[in-house]
Amino acid sequence: MTIDLTRRTLLQLAGATSLAMAAAGAARAEGNPLGGGPTYASRTPMRVGMVTLRVKNLDKLADYYRDVIGLTVMERSSAAARLGTAGITLLVLEARPDAAIEPRNAAGLYHTAFLMPTRKDLARWLVHAASHRVPLSGFADHLVSESVYLDDPEGNGIEVYADRDPSQWQWSEGSVKMATDELNIPDLLSLTNTRVSDYAKAPDGMRVGHMHLRVGDLAQAASFYHGAIGLDPTRSRNGAAFLSSGRYHHHLGMNVWQSQGAGQRDDSTTGLAWFSLVMAKPDLLAAQEERLRKGGARIVQLPDGVEAVDPWGTRVRLLKV
Repeated sequence: MTIDLTRRTLLQLAGATSLAMAAAGAARAEGNPLGGGPTYASRTPMRVGMVTLRVKNLDKLADYYRDVIGLTVMERSSAAARLGTAGITLLVLEARPDAAIEPRNAAGLYHTAFLMPTRKDLARWLVHAASHRVPLSGFADHLVSESVYLDDPEGNGIEVYADRDPSQWQWSEGSVKMATDELNIPDLLSLTNTRVSDYAKAPDGMRVGHMHLRVGDLAQAASFYHGAIGLDPTRSRNGAAFLSSGRYHHHLGMNVWQSQGAGQRDDSTTGLAWFSLVMAKPDLLAAQEERLRKGGARIVQLPDGVEAVDPWGTRVRLLKV
């Protein structure tokens, strides 16, 4: 199949007339402007494992993540679908046909970020997205990474990105430098054949690199995700904070751009059900469980770990490898 992949085509998909507008779209996906590969994100003491979403239209959403992101449907029933790559589950969709769509000013999911193994994989995916006329929210260079934003059919945010080598990340006093600059699309696309899509499925090394949440209060969120969960702050800017394990740029983003003052989430709506953080060592999981108990967090024992609940009702599972 021959693809008309020009800068104009990509800008049309992002609803923009210039790269600056596309960067602004990515900035909206990340809030406001300014302010290596996935193996690094996965080698840290804690890393993101998988994500579970409550969805109204299970078949439509499963087909979307299969056809657009390239995930393999590993199991599928009338109640749920499990998707991933290389036999590893990255996403579970739970059918809730009678659920209302979670409002964007509620606490919950801002976006799930799928991390490509290489920059070339990101380029291949972008050709694939363009060939299927997938609507995009924007694209941007964040200095530590290069990103493309979009939304699934029920409004769940998605980021598809590739990291720059960690040696290029700039740290100062514990804070990593990030921005929302224009993505150099021609340079990115120079890595692949723009006339033929060869992205049949997600690469085996693709993982969920980070989660970005809407929260009701940043201080409360930091108390839970830093104080109780144990992720370390890596950057903060107006209305947002970023945290990680092992000096990754961020495994978790959280913001109040739309959700300042949000109350408890409604479990009868769509959106994020839970996500997992995987512990590299069993003793770390034991230490995290003790930390949560001492902090007074609500926890539930699981066969392979524990589940904690953040101040707005988002569930986080801490699991062993």
